[in-house]
Amino acid sequence: MLTNKQKKKLLKKHHAKATPKESTYITQMLKYRDQFNAYPQVKFLINNVIESDHLIKQGLLPQDLPALILPDDIQDQIFQDINSKFKPGDPEGDKIWNELSDALPKLDKQLRSFRDYLESEYGMWAYISAPFAKDLAKYIGNDSALEIMAGNGYISKGLSDLGVKVYPTDSLEWVKENQTGKHQLIDVEKLDALTAIDKYQDQVKYVIMSWSPDKQTIDVDVLNAIRKADNDLELIVIGEKNGATDSKEFWQQAHFIKPDVAKQLNQHHQPFDLIKDQTYLVD
Repeated sequence: MLTNKQKKKLLKKHHAKATPKESTYITQMLKYRDQFNAYPQVKFLINNVIESDHLIKQGLLPQDLPALILPDDIQDQIFQDINSKFKPGDPEGDKIWNELSDALPKLDKQLRSFRDYLESEYGMWAYISAPFAKDLAKYIGNDSALEIMAGNGYISKGLSDLGVKVYPTDSLEWVKENQTGKHQLIDVEKLDALTAIDKYQDQVKYVIMSWSPDKQTIDVDVLNAIRKADNDLELIVIGEKNGATDSKEFWQQAHFIKPDVAKQLNQHHQPFDLIKDQTYLVD
């Protein structure tokens, strides 16, 4: 049995491994929805995945996701349901039971692989929902924001649609390795993080940094640049503290501010898998 720490390490390997394509992933999820149609708790999870994919494919931000984890007692629920419909030893009941119990671990793996699918298909690393973007836009208000490492611009697109003046930037150095930068929802200016801060520091109040790589210390350089800036800048960080994103040095040096505000922002940024990323306000 893998520990949560071991599972996280496996999940973090998505940067290098092949992930399921839409033709297989979503098609398989649709089949599972039909197969488990009689079980609302399972169907609810599958429908959330399918609907999120549908919205993202259209260039829209998705809705919040529940934790994509099957109920602990789902196998017992299915067993009891089949027993209520078929007599003991009924071949038809045995067949349905075997098919569903065999499908459960495969479905569980598919649900847990949804983040991998989003990264592979859309270059969406942090799951940014429309309600979260609305909360973030409300916090920024009439001020302006610079997004560094914007990737395909999900955060900037959500903010821009809500009337926030935002400058999306990214070095786009990952274009050759994955889908980052290939499916931009908004025009992303090709600038590395430090150059972007130097260029826009006098025009913005907030700098947004989402899912900075955990094996690099560019986030520390960003933190230092913000502290040295003439303008009083605030850093909005989206990542997993001491986990899948950002360097250890960054988390050690970051000064976390406004915890109550961060808590409000995280109402619509809740973990749906083993990655527990959150929004932090830093200076």
